[in-house]
Amino acid sequence: MCGIVGITDRKDAAQQAYLGLFALQHRGQEAAGIVAAEDGRLNSRASLGLVVEAFPQDILAGLSGDSAVGHVRYATAGDSNLRNAQPLVFDNQHGPMAIAHNGTLTNALTLRRRLEKSGAIFQSTTDSEVIVHLIARHPGPVEKAVVESLRQVEGAYCFLFLTPQKLIAARDPMGFRPLVIGRLGKSWVLASETTALNHLQAEFVREVEPGEVVVVENGRLRSLRVEAAPKKTAMCVFEQVYFARPDSTVFGRSVMATRQALGRELAREMRGVKADVVVPVPDSGVPAALGFSQESGIPFELGFVRSHYVGRTFIQPAQVLRDNAVRLKLSPVREILKGKRIVLIDDSIVRGTTSRRICKLLRSVGVREIHMAVSSPPIVSPCYYGIDTPSKRELIAANNTVEKIRHFLDVDSLTYLSIDGMLRAASAPGGPKPGGYCTACFTGKYPTSIADFTIGEAGRCRGPVAR
Repeated sequence: MCGIVGITDRKDAAQQAYLGLFALQHRGQEAAGIVAAEDGRLNSRASLGLVVEAFPQDILAGLSGDSAVGHVRYATAGDSNLRNAQPLVFDNQHGPMAIAHNGTLTNALTLRRRLEKSGAIFQSTTDSEVIVHLIARHPGPVEKAVVESLRQVEGAYCFLFLTPQKLIAARDPMGFRPLVIGRLGKSWVLASETTALNHLQAEFVREVEPGEVVVVENGRLRSLRVEAAPKKTAMCVFEQVYFARPDSTVFGRSVMATRQALGRELAREMRGVKADVVVPVPDSGVPAALGFSQESGIPFELGFVRSHYVGRTFIQPAQVLRDNAVRLKLSPVREILKGKRIVLIDDSIVRGTTSRRICKLLRSVGVREIHMAVSSPPIVSPCYYGIDTPSKRELIAANNTVEKIRHFLDVDSLTYLSIDGMLRAASAPGGPKPGGYCTACFTGKYPTSIADFTIGEAGRCRGPVAR
C-alpha cells in the first residue's frame, strides 16, 4: 500500500504535492518522492524516510514545474532501499516519464521474465517497473501506450504517469485501491484519498472509475477505458477497516461512518458483555470504540495516551521495529484503568504480537478483566493486492483457534466481528454492495488469478515484488 498525488497547472505544483503527501503519510513511511515537469524535462527527488525528512525547504524549492506527482512508499515485499523509491523516472520513445504506483501487480513475475528474455534490463526490484517496459514497447500517443500496457497486467493498481505535457491516472478494472479527482481553481488534483484534497482545499469531483484512464492535458480532462465495462468490483474492505484515514471518503463511503458502524455491529454481536468501560487501541480503534459505546451503553474512555511521534506499527517493515514502536507509542492511563473490567477495541489482529504487548501493558496497571473485541473478522489468508501479509505462517488466526489466540493474548474473552457484520457496516448507504468488496484476507477467496505466487508448506509467499 502506498499513497500517490498529482497536480497540474500550478507554478507551485511540487509544493502542493508535498502538502498532499503529508495527508497521505499514513499510507507509507519508508520513502517519499516528488517529480515536477518543467520546460520539457522532469525534475525529481526521492529519499528514504518521512515526507518532512525527504524534502528540506531548499530541496523542495528546487523542484520547479507546473505539474507534479508525489509518492509515499510502503513496501509490501522487496528491498527497502532508495532504488525502489518512487516516482520512477525514465526515458523512452515517448520522452521523459515518471510513474507512481499504489497496489501490487499479481502477474508481474511472469511479465518480468518475458521482458527480460526479450532484452529488457530492470533497475529496481519493484513490480511497478514492469509497466515502464511495457509502455516503452507501444508506439503512438503515450496515453494509448498506457492503455495497451494496462491490458496486459493483472492485480491491484492505481497509477499516476507524468510527462512534460500530460498527467495520466489509471485504476484497475476491479477498483481494489481508491483514487479520486479534485479541482483546485484551474488545477486538477488526483490523490489516493479525499483527505489529500481537503489538505489542498481542493473540491472533490469524483472517483476515478474502475478500469478508467484519465488524461489531463492543456487544462482539460478526458477519459479512456482499459475495459469497456468491468464485470465486477473487488474494492479492498481493509481500506475501510484500517488503512484509510477516518476523515476520508473511500469508495463513496465515509471511513469514519464505516468504522463507527463496525463498532455498532460488534456491540450487537457481543450483546450482554459485562464491562465498566470501552477502551480503544489508538488511533485506528477509536471510531469503532465510539460506535460500540453508543450501541452498548458502556462508557467510552481514552485509556491510552498515544505518542504521535511514532508511526503506524502495522506497516513497519520488521517485527523488531513493530515491537519497539508499541513500547514507545502507547502509555496506559492507570487512573482510568486500574481495577476496571474493560472492552478493548482494536480494528484487526494480524500477527498478534502487538496486541499481546498492549494487553501486557494493561495488566501491568491493574486492569481486572480484558474483553478484547476486534472490529473485523480473523485474518486467515495473505493479501496479494498490496497489504503487508505476505506469509500465512505470520497470520495468527490462520494457525490458531480463537481460544488459543485468547490464551496467547492473556485476555478474558476474545470476539471478532463476523464477515456479515463487517459487510453490513461497510455497505451501508454510500458504499459498495457486499459483493463489491474484496474480502480475500478474511476468506481466502481471491478475485483474480494469483498464479505468480507459490505457497510453500509454511505458507511463504514467493512472487512479484512490490512497493
